[in-house]
Amino acid sequence: MSTATLPVEQNAPAQPGREALLRATVTVVAQGGLRALTYRAIAAEAGVSHSLVRYHFGCRDQLIAQALDYSIDQSLEASSMRQPAASYRDFAAGLETLARRQEDIHAFQYELLLESRRRPELQPHVDRYYETYRTAISTQLAHLGLHQAGLAETIWFALDGMVFQQLVAPGEIDSALHYLRQIIKSAAQFDT
Repeated sequence: MSTATLPVEQNAPAQPGREALLRATVTVVAQGGLRALTYRAIAAEAGVSHSLVRYHFGCRDQLIAQALDYSIDQSLEASSMRQPAASYRDFAAGLETLARRQEDIHAFQYELLLESRRRPELQPHVDRYYETYRTAISTQLAHLGLHQAGLAETIWFALDGMVFQQLVAPGEIDSALHYLRQIIKSAAQFDT
Protein backbone atom coordinates (compact mmCIF):
# COMPACT_ATOMS: atom_id res chain seq x y z
CA MET A 1 0.00 0.00 0.00
CA SER A 2 1.42 3.35 -1.06
CA THR A 3 1.69 6.17 1.42
CA ALA A 4 2.40 8.86 -1.17
CA THR A 5 0.51 12.08 -0.73
CA LEU A 6 -2.00 12.71 -3.45
CA PRO A 7 -1.62 16.14 -5.02
CA VAL A 8 -4.68 18.32 -5.20
CA GLU A 9 -5.29 21.03 -7.75
CA GLN A 10 -6.25 23.98 -5.61
CA ASN A 11 -8.65 26.37 -7.31
CA ALA A 12 -8.76 24.36 -10.51
CA PRO A 13 -10.45 26.32 -13.28
CA ALA A 14 -14.09 25.55 -13.88
CA GLN A 15 -14.53 23.18 -16.81
CA PRO A 16 -17.77 21.98 -18.36
CA GLY A 17 -18.88 18.82 -16.64
CA ARG A 18 -16.24 18.99 -13.90
CA GLU A 19 -18.57 20.31 -11.20
CA ALA A 20 -21.26 17.82 -12.22
CA LEU A 21 -18.72 15.03 -11.79
CA LEU A 22 -17.72 16.30 -8.35
CA ARG A 23 -21.39 16.48 -7.28
CA ALA A 24 -21.93 13.00 -8.69
CA THR A 25 -18.90 11.68 -6.79
CA VAL A 26 -20.28 13.06 -3.53
CA THR A 27 -23.68 11.47 -4.23
CA VAL A 28 -22.32 8.07 -5.27
CA VAL A 29 -20.06 7.79 -2.21
CA ALA A 30 -22.75 9.13 0.15
CA GLN A 31 -25.23 6.52 -1.07
CA GLY A 32 -22.98 3.50 -1.60
CA GLY A 33 -19.67 4.15 0.11
CA LEU A 34 -16.29 4.15 -1.57
CA ARG A 35 -16.84 0.62 -2.84
CA ALA A 36 -19.56 2.03 -5.15
CA LEU A 37 -17.22 4.65 -6.60
CA THR A 38 -16.53 3.73 -10.21
CA TYR A 39 -16.11 5.89 -13.28
CA ARG A 40 -19.30 4.40 -14.71
CA ALA A 41 -21.31 5.11 -11.54
CA ILE A 42 -20.11 8.72 -11.46
CA ALA A 43 -20.79 9.20 -15.16
CA ALA A 44 -24.28 7.72 -14.83
CA GLU A 45 -25.07 9.99 -11.87
CA ALA A 46 -23.72 13.05 -13.73
CA GLY A 47 -25.33 12.07 -17.03
CA VAL A 48 -22.06 12.14 -18.98
CA SER A 49 -19.66 9.72 -20.66
CA HIS A 50 -17.43 7.82 -18.24
CA SER A 51 -14.36 8.87 -20.25
CA LEU A 52 -14.91 12.43 -18.95
CA VAL A 53 -14.08 11.28 -15.42
CA ARG A 54 -10.57 10.21 -16.41
CA TYR A 55 -10.19 13.30 -18.62
CA HIS A 56 -10.99 15.72 -15.78
CA PHE A 57 -9.31 13.92 -12.88
CA GLY A 58 -6.83 11.38 -14.24
CA CYS A 59 -7.28 8.81 -11.50
CA ARG A 60 -9.75 7.73 -8.85
CA ASP A 61 -7.67 9.07 -5.95
CA GLN A 62 -7.34 12.50 -7.56
CA LEU A 63 -11.11 12.52 -8.04
CA ILE A 64 -11.62 11.66 -4.37
CA ALA A 65 -9.23 14.40 -3.24
CA GLN A 66 -10.87 17.05 -5.39
CA ALA A 67 -14.37 15.90 -4.43
CA LEU A 68 -13.40 16.34 -0.77
CA ASP A 69 -12.25 19.90 -1.45
CA TYR A 70 -15.48 20.52 -3.37
CA SER A 71 -17.59 19.15 -0.51
CA ILE A 72 -15.84 21.35 2.05
CA ASP A 73 -16.30 24.43 -0.14
CA GLN A 74 -19.99 23.67 -0.66
CA SER A 75 -20.55 23.06 3.05
CA LEU A 76 -18.81 26.24 4.17
CA GLU A 77 -20.54 28.31 1.50
CA ALA A 78 -24.01 27.02 2.45
CA SER A 79 -23.38 27.77 6.12
CA SER A 80 -22.16 31.32 5.40
CA MET A 81 -18.84 30.47 7.05
CA ARG A 82 -16.97 32.14 4.19
CA GLN A 83 -18.38 35.59 5.03
CA PRO A 84 -17.70 37.28 8.37
CA ALA A 85 -20.64 36.88 10.73
CA ALA A 86 -22.23 40.14 11.80
CA SER A 87 -23.13 38.78 15.24
CA TYR A 88 -22.84 35.68 17.38
CA ARG A 89 -26.44 34.89 16.36
CA ASP A 90 -25.44 34.83 12.67
CA PHE A 91 -22.47 32.63 13.49
CA ALA A 92 -24.69 30.24 15.47
CA ALA A 93 -27.17 30.15 12.57
CA GLY A 94 -24.34 29.06 10.24
CA LEU A 95 -23.39 26.28 12.65
CA GLU A 96 -27.02 25.16 12.73
CA THR A 97 -27.01 24.98 8.92
CA LEU A 98 -23.94 22.74 9.05
CA ALA A 99 -25.57 20.48 11.63
CA ARG A 100 -28.92 20.08 9.90
CA ARG A 101 -28.35 20.16 6.13
CA GLN A 102 -26.33 18.66 3.31
CA GLU A 103 -26.59 15.02 4.29
CA ASP A 104 -24.87 13.74 1.14
CA ILE A 105 -21.91 16.06 1.60
CA HIS A 106 -21.44 15.04 5.22
CA ALA A 107 -21.93 11.34 4.47
CA PHE A 108 -19.29 11.60 1.74
CA GLN A 109 -16.89 13.34 4.11
CA TYR A 110 -17.33 10.77 6.89
CA GLU A 111 -16.84 7.91 4.42
CA LEU A 112 -13.45 9.40 3.54
CA LEU A 113 -12.57 10.03 7.16
CA LEU A 114 -13.16 6.38 7.97
CA GLU A 115 -11.40 5.17 4.83
CA SER A 116 -8.28 7.10 5.87
CA ARG A 117 -7.81 4.57 8.69
CA ARG A 118 -7.22 1.91 6.03
CA ARG A 119 -5.51 4.12 3.43
CA PRO A 120 -2.82 6.34 4.96
CA GLU A 121 -2.37 8.22 1.68
CA LEU A 122 -5.74 9.89 2.40
CA GLN A 123 -4.51 11.30 5.72
CA PRO A 124 -3.26 14.63 4.31
CA HIS A 125 -6.73 15.21 2.86
CA VAL A 126 -8.34 14.37 6.18
CA ASP A 127 -5.95 16.73 7.93
CA ARG A 128 -6.91 19.46 5.47
CA TYR A 129 -10.61 18.72 6.09
CA TYR A 130 -10.24 19.21 9.85
CA GLU A 131 -7.97 22.22 9.50
CA THR A 132 -10.32 23.95 7.06
CA TYR A 133 -13.35 23.64 9.34
CA ARG A 134 -11.38 24.60 12.46
CA THR A 135 -9.92 27.61 10.68
CA ALA A 136 -13.35 28.71 9.46
CA ILE A 137 -14.72 28.54 13.01
CA SER A 138 -11.66 30.29 14.49
CA THR A 139 -11.86 33.02 11.84
CA GLN A 140 -15.54 33.64 12.59
CA LEU A 141 -14.84 33.80 16.32
CA ALA A 142 -11.92 36.19 15.80
CA HIS A 143 -14.09 38.40 13.60
CA LEU A 144 -16.57 38.54 16.47
CA GLY A 145 -13.74 39.41 18.86
CA LEU A 146 -13.91 36.05 20.66
CA HIS A 147 -10.45 34.75 21.50
CA GLN A 148 -10.97 32.36 24.45
CA ALA A 149 -8.60 29.42 24.37
CA GLY A 150 -10.35 26.21 23.40
CA LEU A 151 -13.60 27.84 22.24
CA ALA A 152 -13.12 27.00 18.56
CA GLU A 153 -12.18 23.40 19.42
CA THR A 154 -15.21 23.02 21.69
CA ILE A 155 -17.54 24.32 19.00
CA TRP A 156 -15.93 22.11 16.35
CA PHE A 157 -16.18 18.97 18.51
CA ALA A 158 -19.82 19.67 19.33
CA LEU A 159 -20.67 20.40 15.72
CA ASP A 160 -18.80 17.37 14.38
CA GLY A 161 -20.66 15.14 16.83
CA MET A 162 -24.04 16.63 15.95
CA VAL A 163 -23.45 16.23 12.22
CA PHE A 164 -22.39 12.61 12.64
CA GLN A 165 -25.36 11.83 14.87
CA GLN A 166 -27.74 13.40 12.35
CA LEU A 167 -26.33 11.11 9.66
CA VAL A 168 -26.47 7.92 11.69
CA ALA A 169 -29.56 8.42 13.83
CA PRO A 170 -31.37 11.63 12.87
CA GLY A 171 -33.19 13.16 15.75
CA GLU A 172 -33.97 16.31 17.57
CA ILE A 173 -30.91 18.49 18.17
CA ASP A 174 -32.62 21.72 19.17
CA SER A 175 -31.53 21.45 22.80
CA ALA A 176 -27.89 20.79 21.81
CA LEU A 177 -27.97 23.71 19.37
CA HIS A 178 -29.54 25.87 22.08
CA TYR A 179 -26.64 25.13 24.44
CA LEU A 180 -24.11 25.70 21.68
CA ARG A 181 -25.69 29.11 21.02
CA GLN A 182 -25.54 29.81 24.77
CA ILE A 183 -21.84 28.97 24.86
CA ILE A 184 -21.19 31.39 21.99
CA LYS A 185 -23.42 34.06 23.58
CA SER A 186 -21.67 33.67 26.94
CA ALA A 187 -18.27 33.93 25.27
CA ALA A 188 -19.43 37.11 23.48
CA GLN A 189 -20.66 38.63 26.74
CA PHE A 190 -17.49 37.57 28.57
CA ASP A 191 -15.24 39.27 26.00
CA THR A 192 -17.17 42.55 25.96
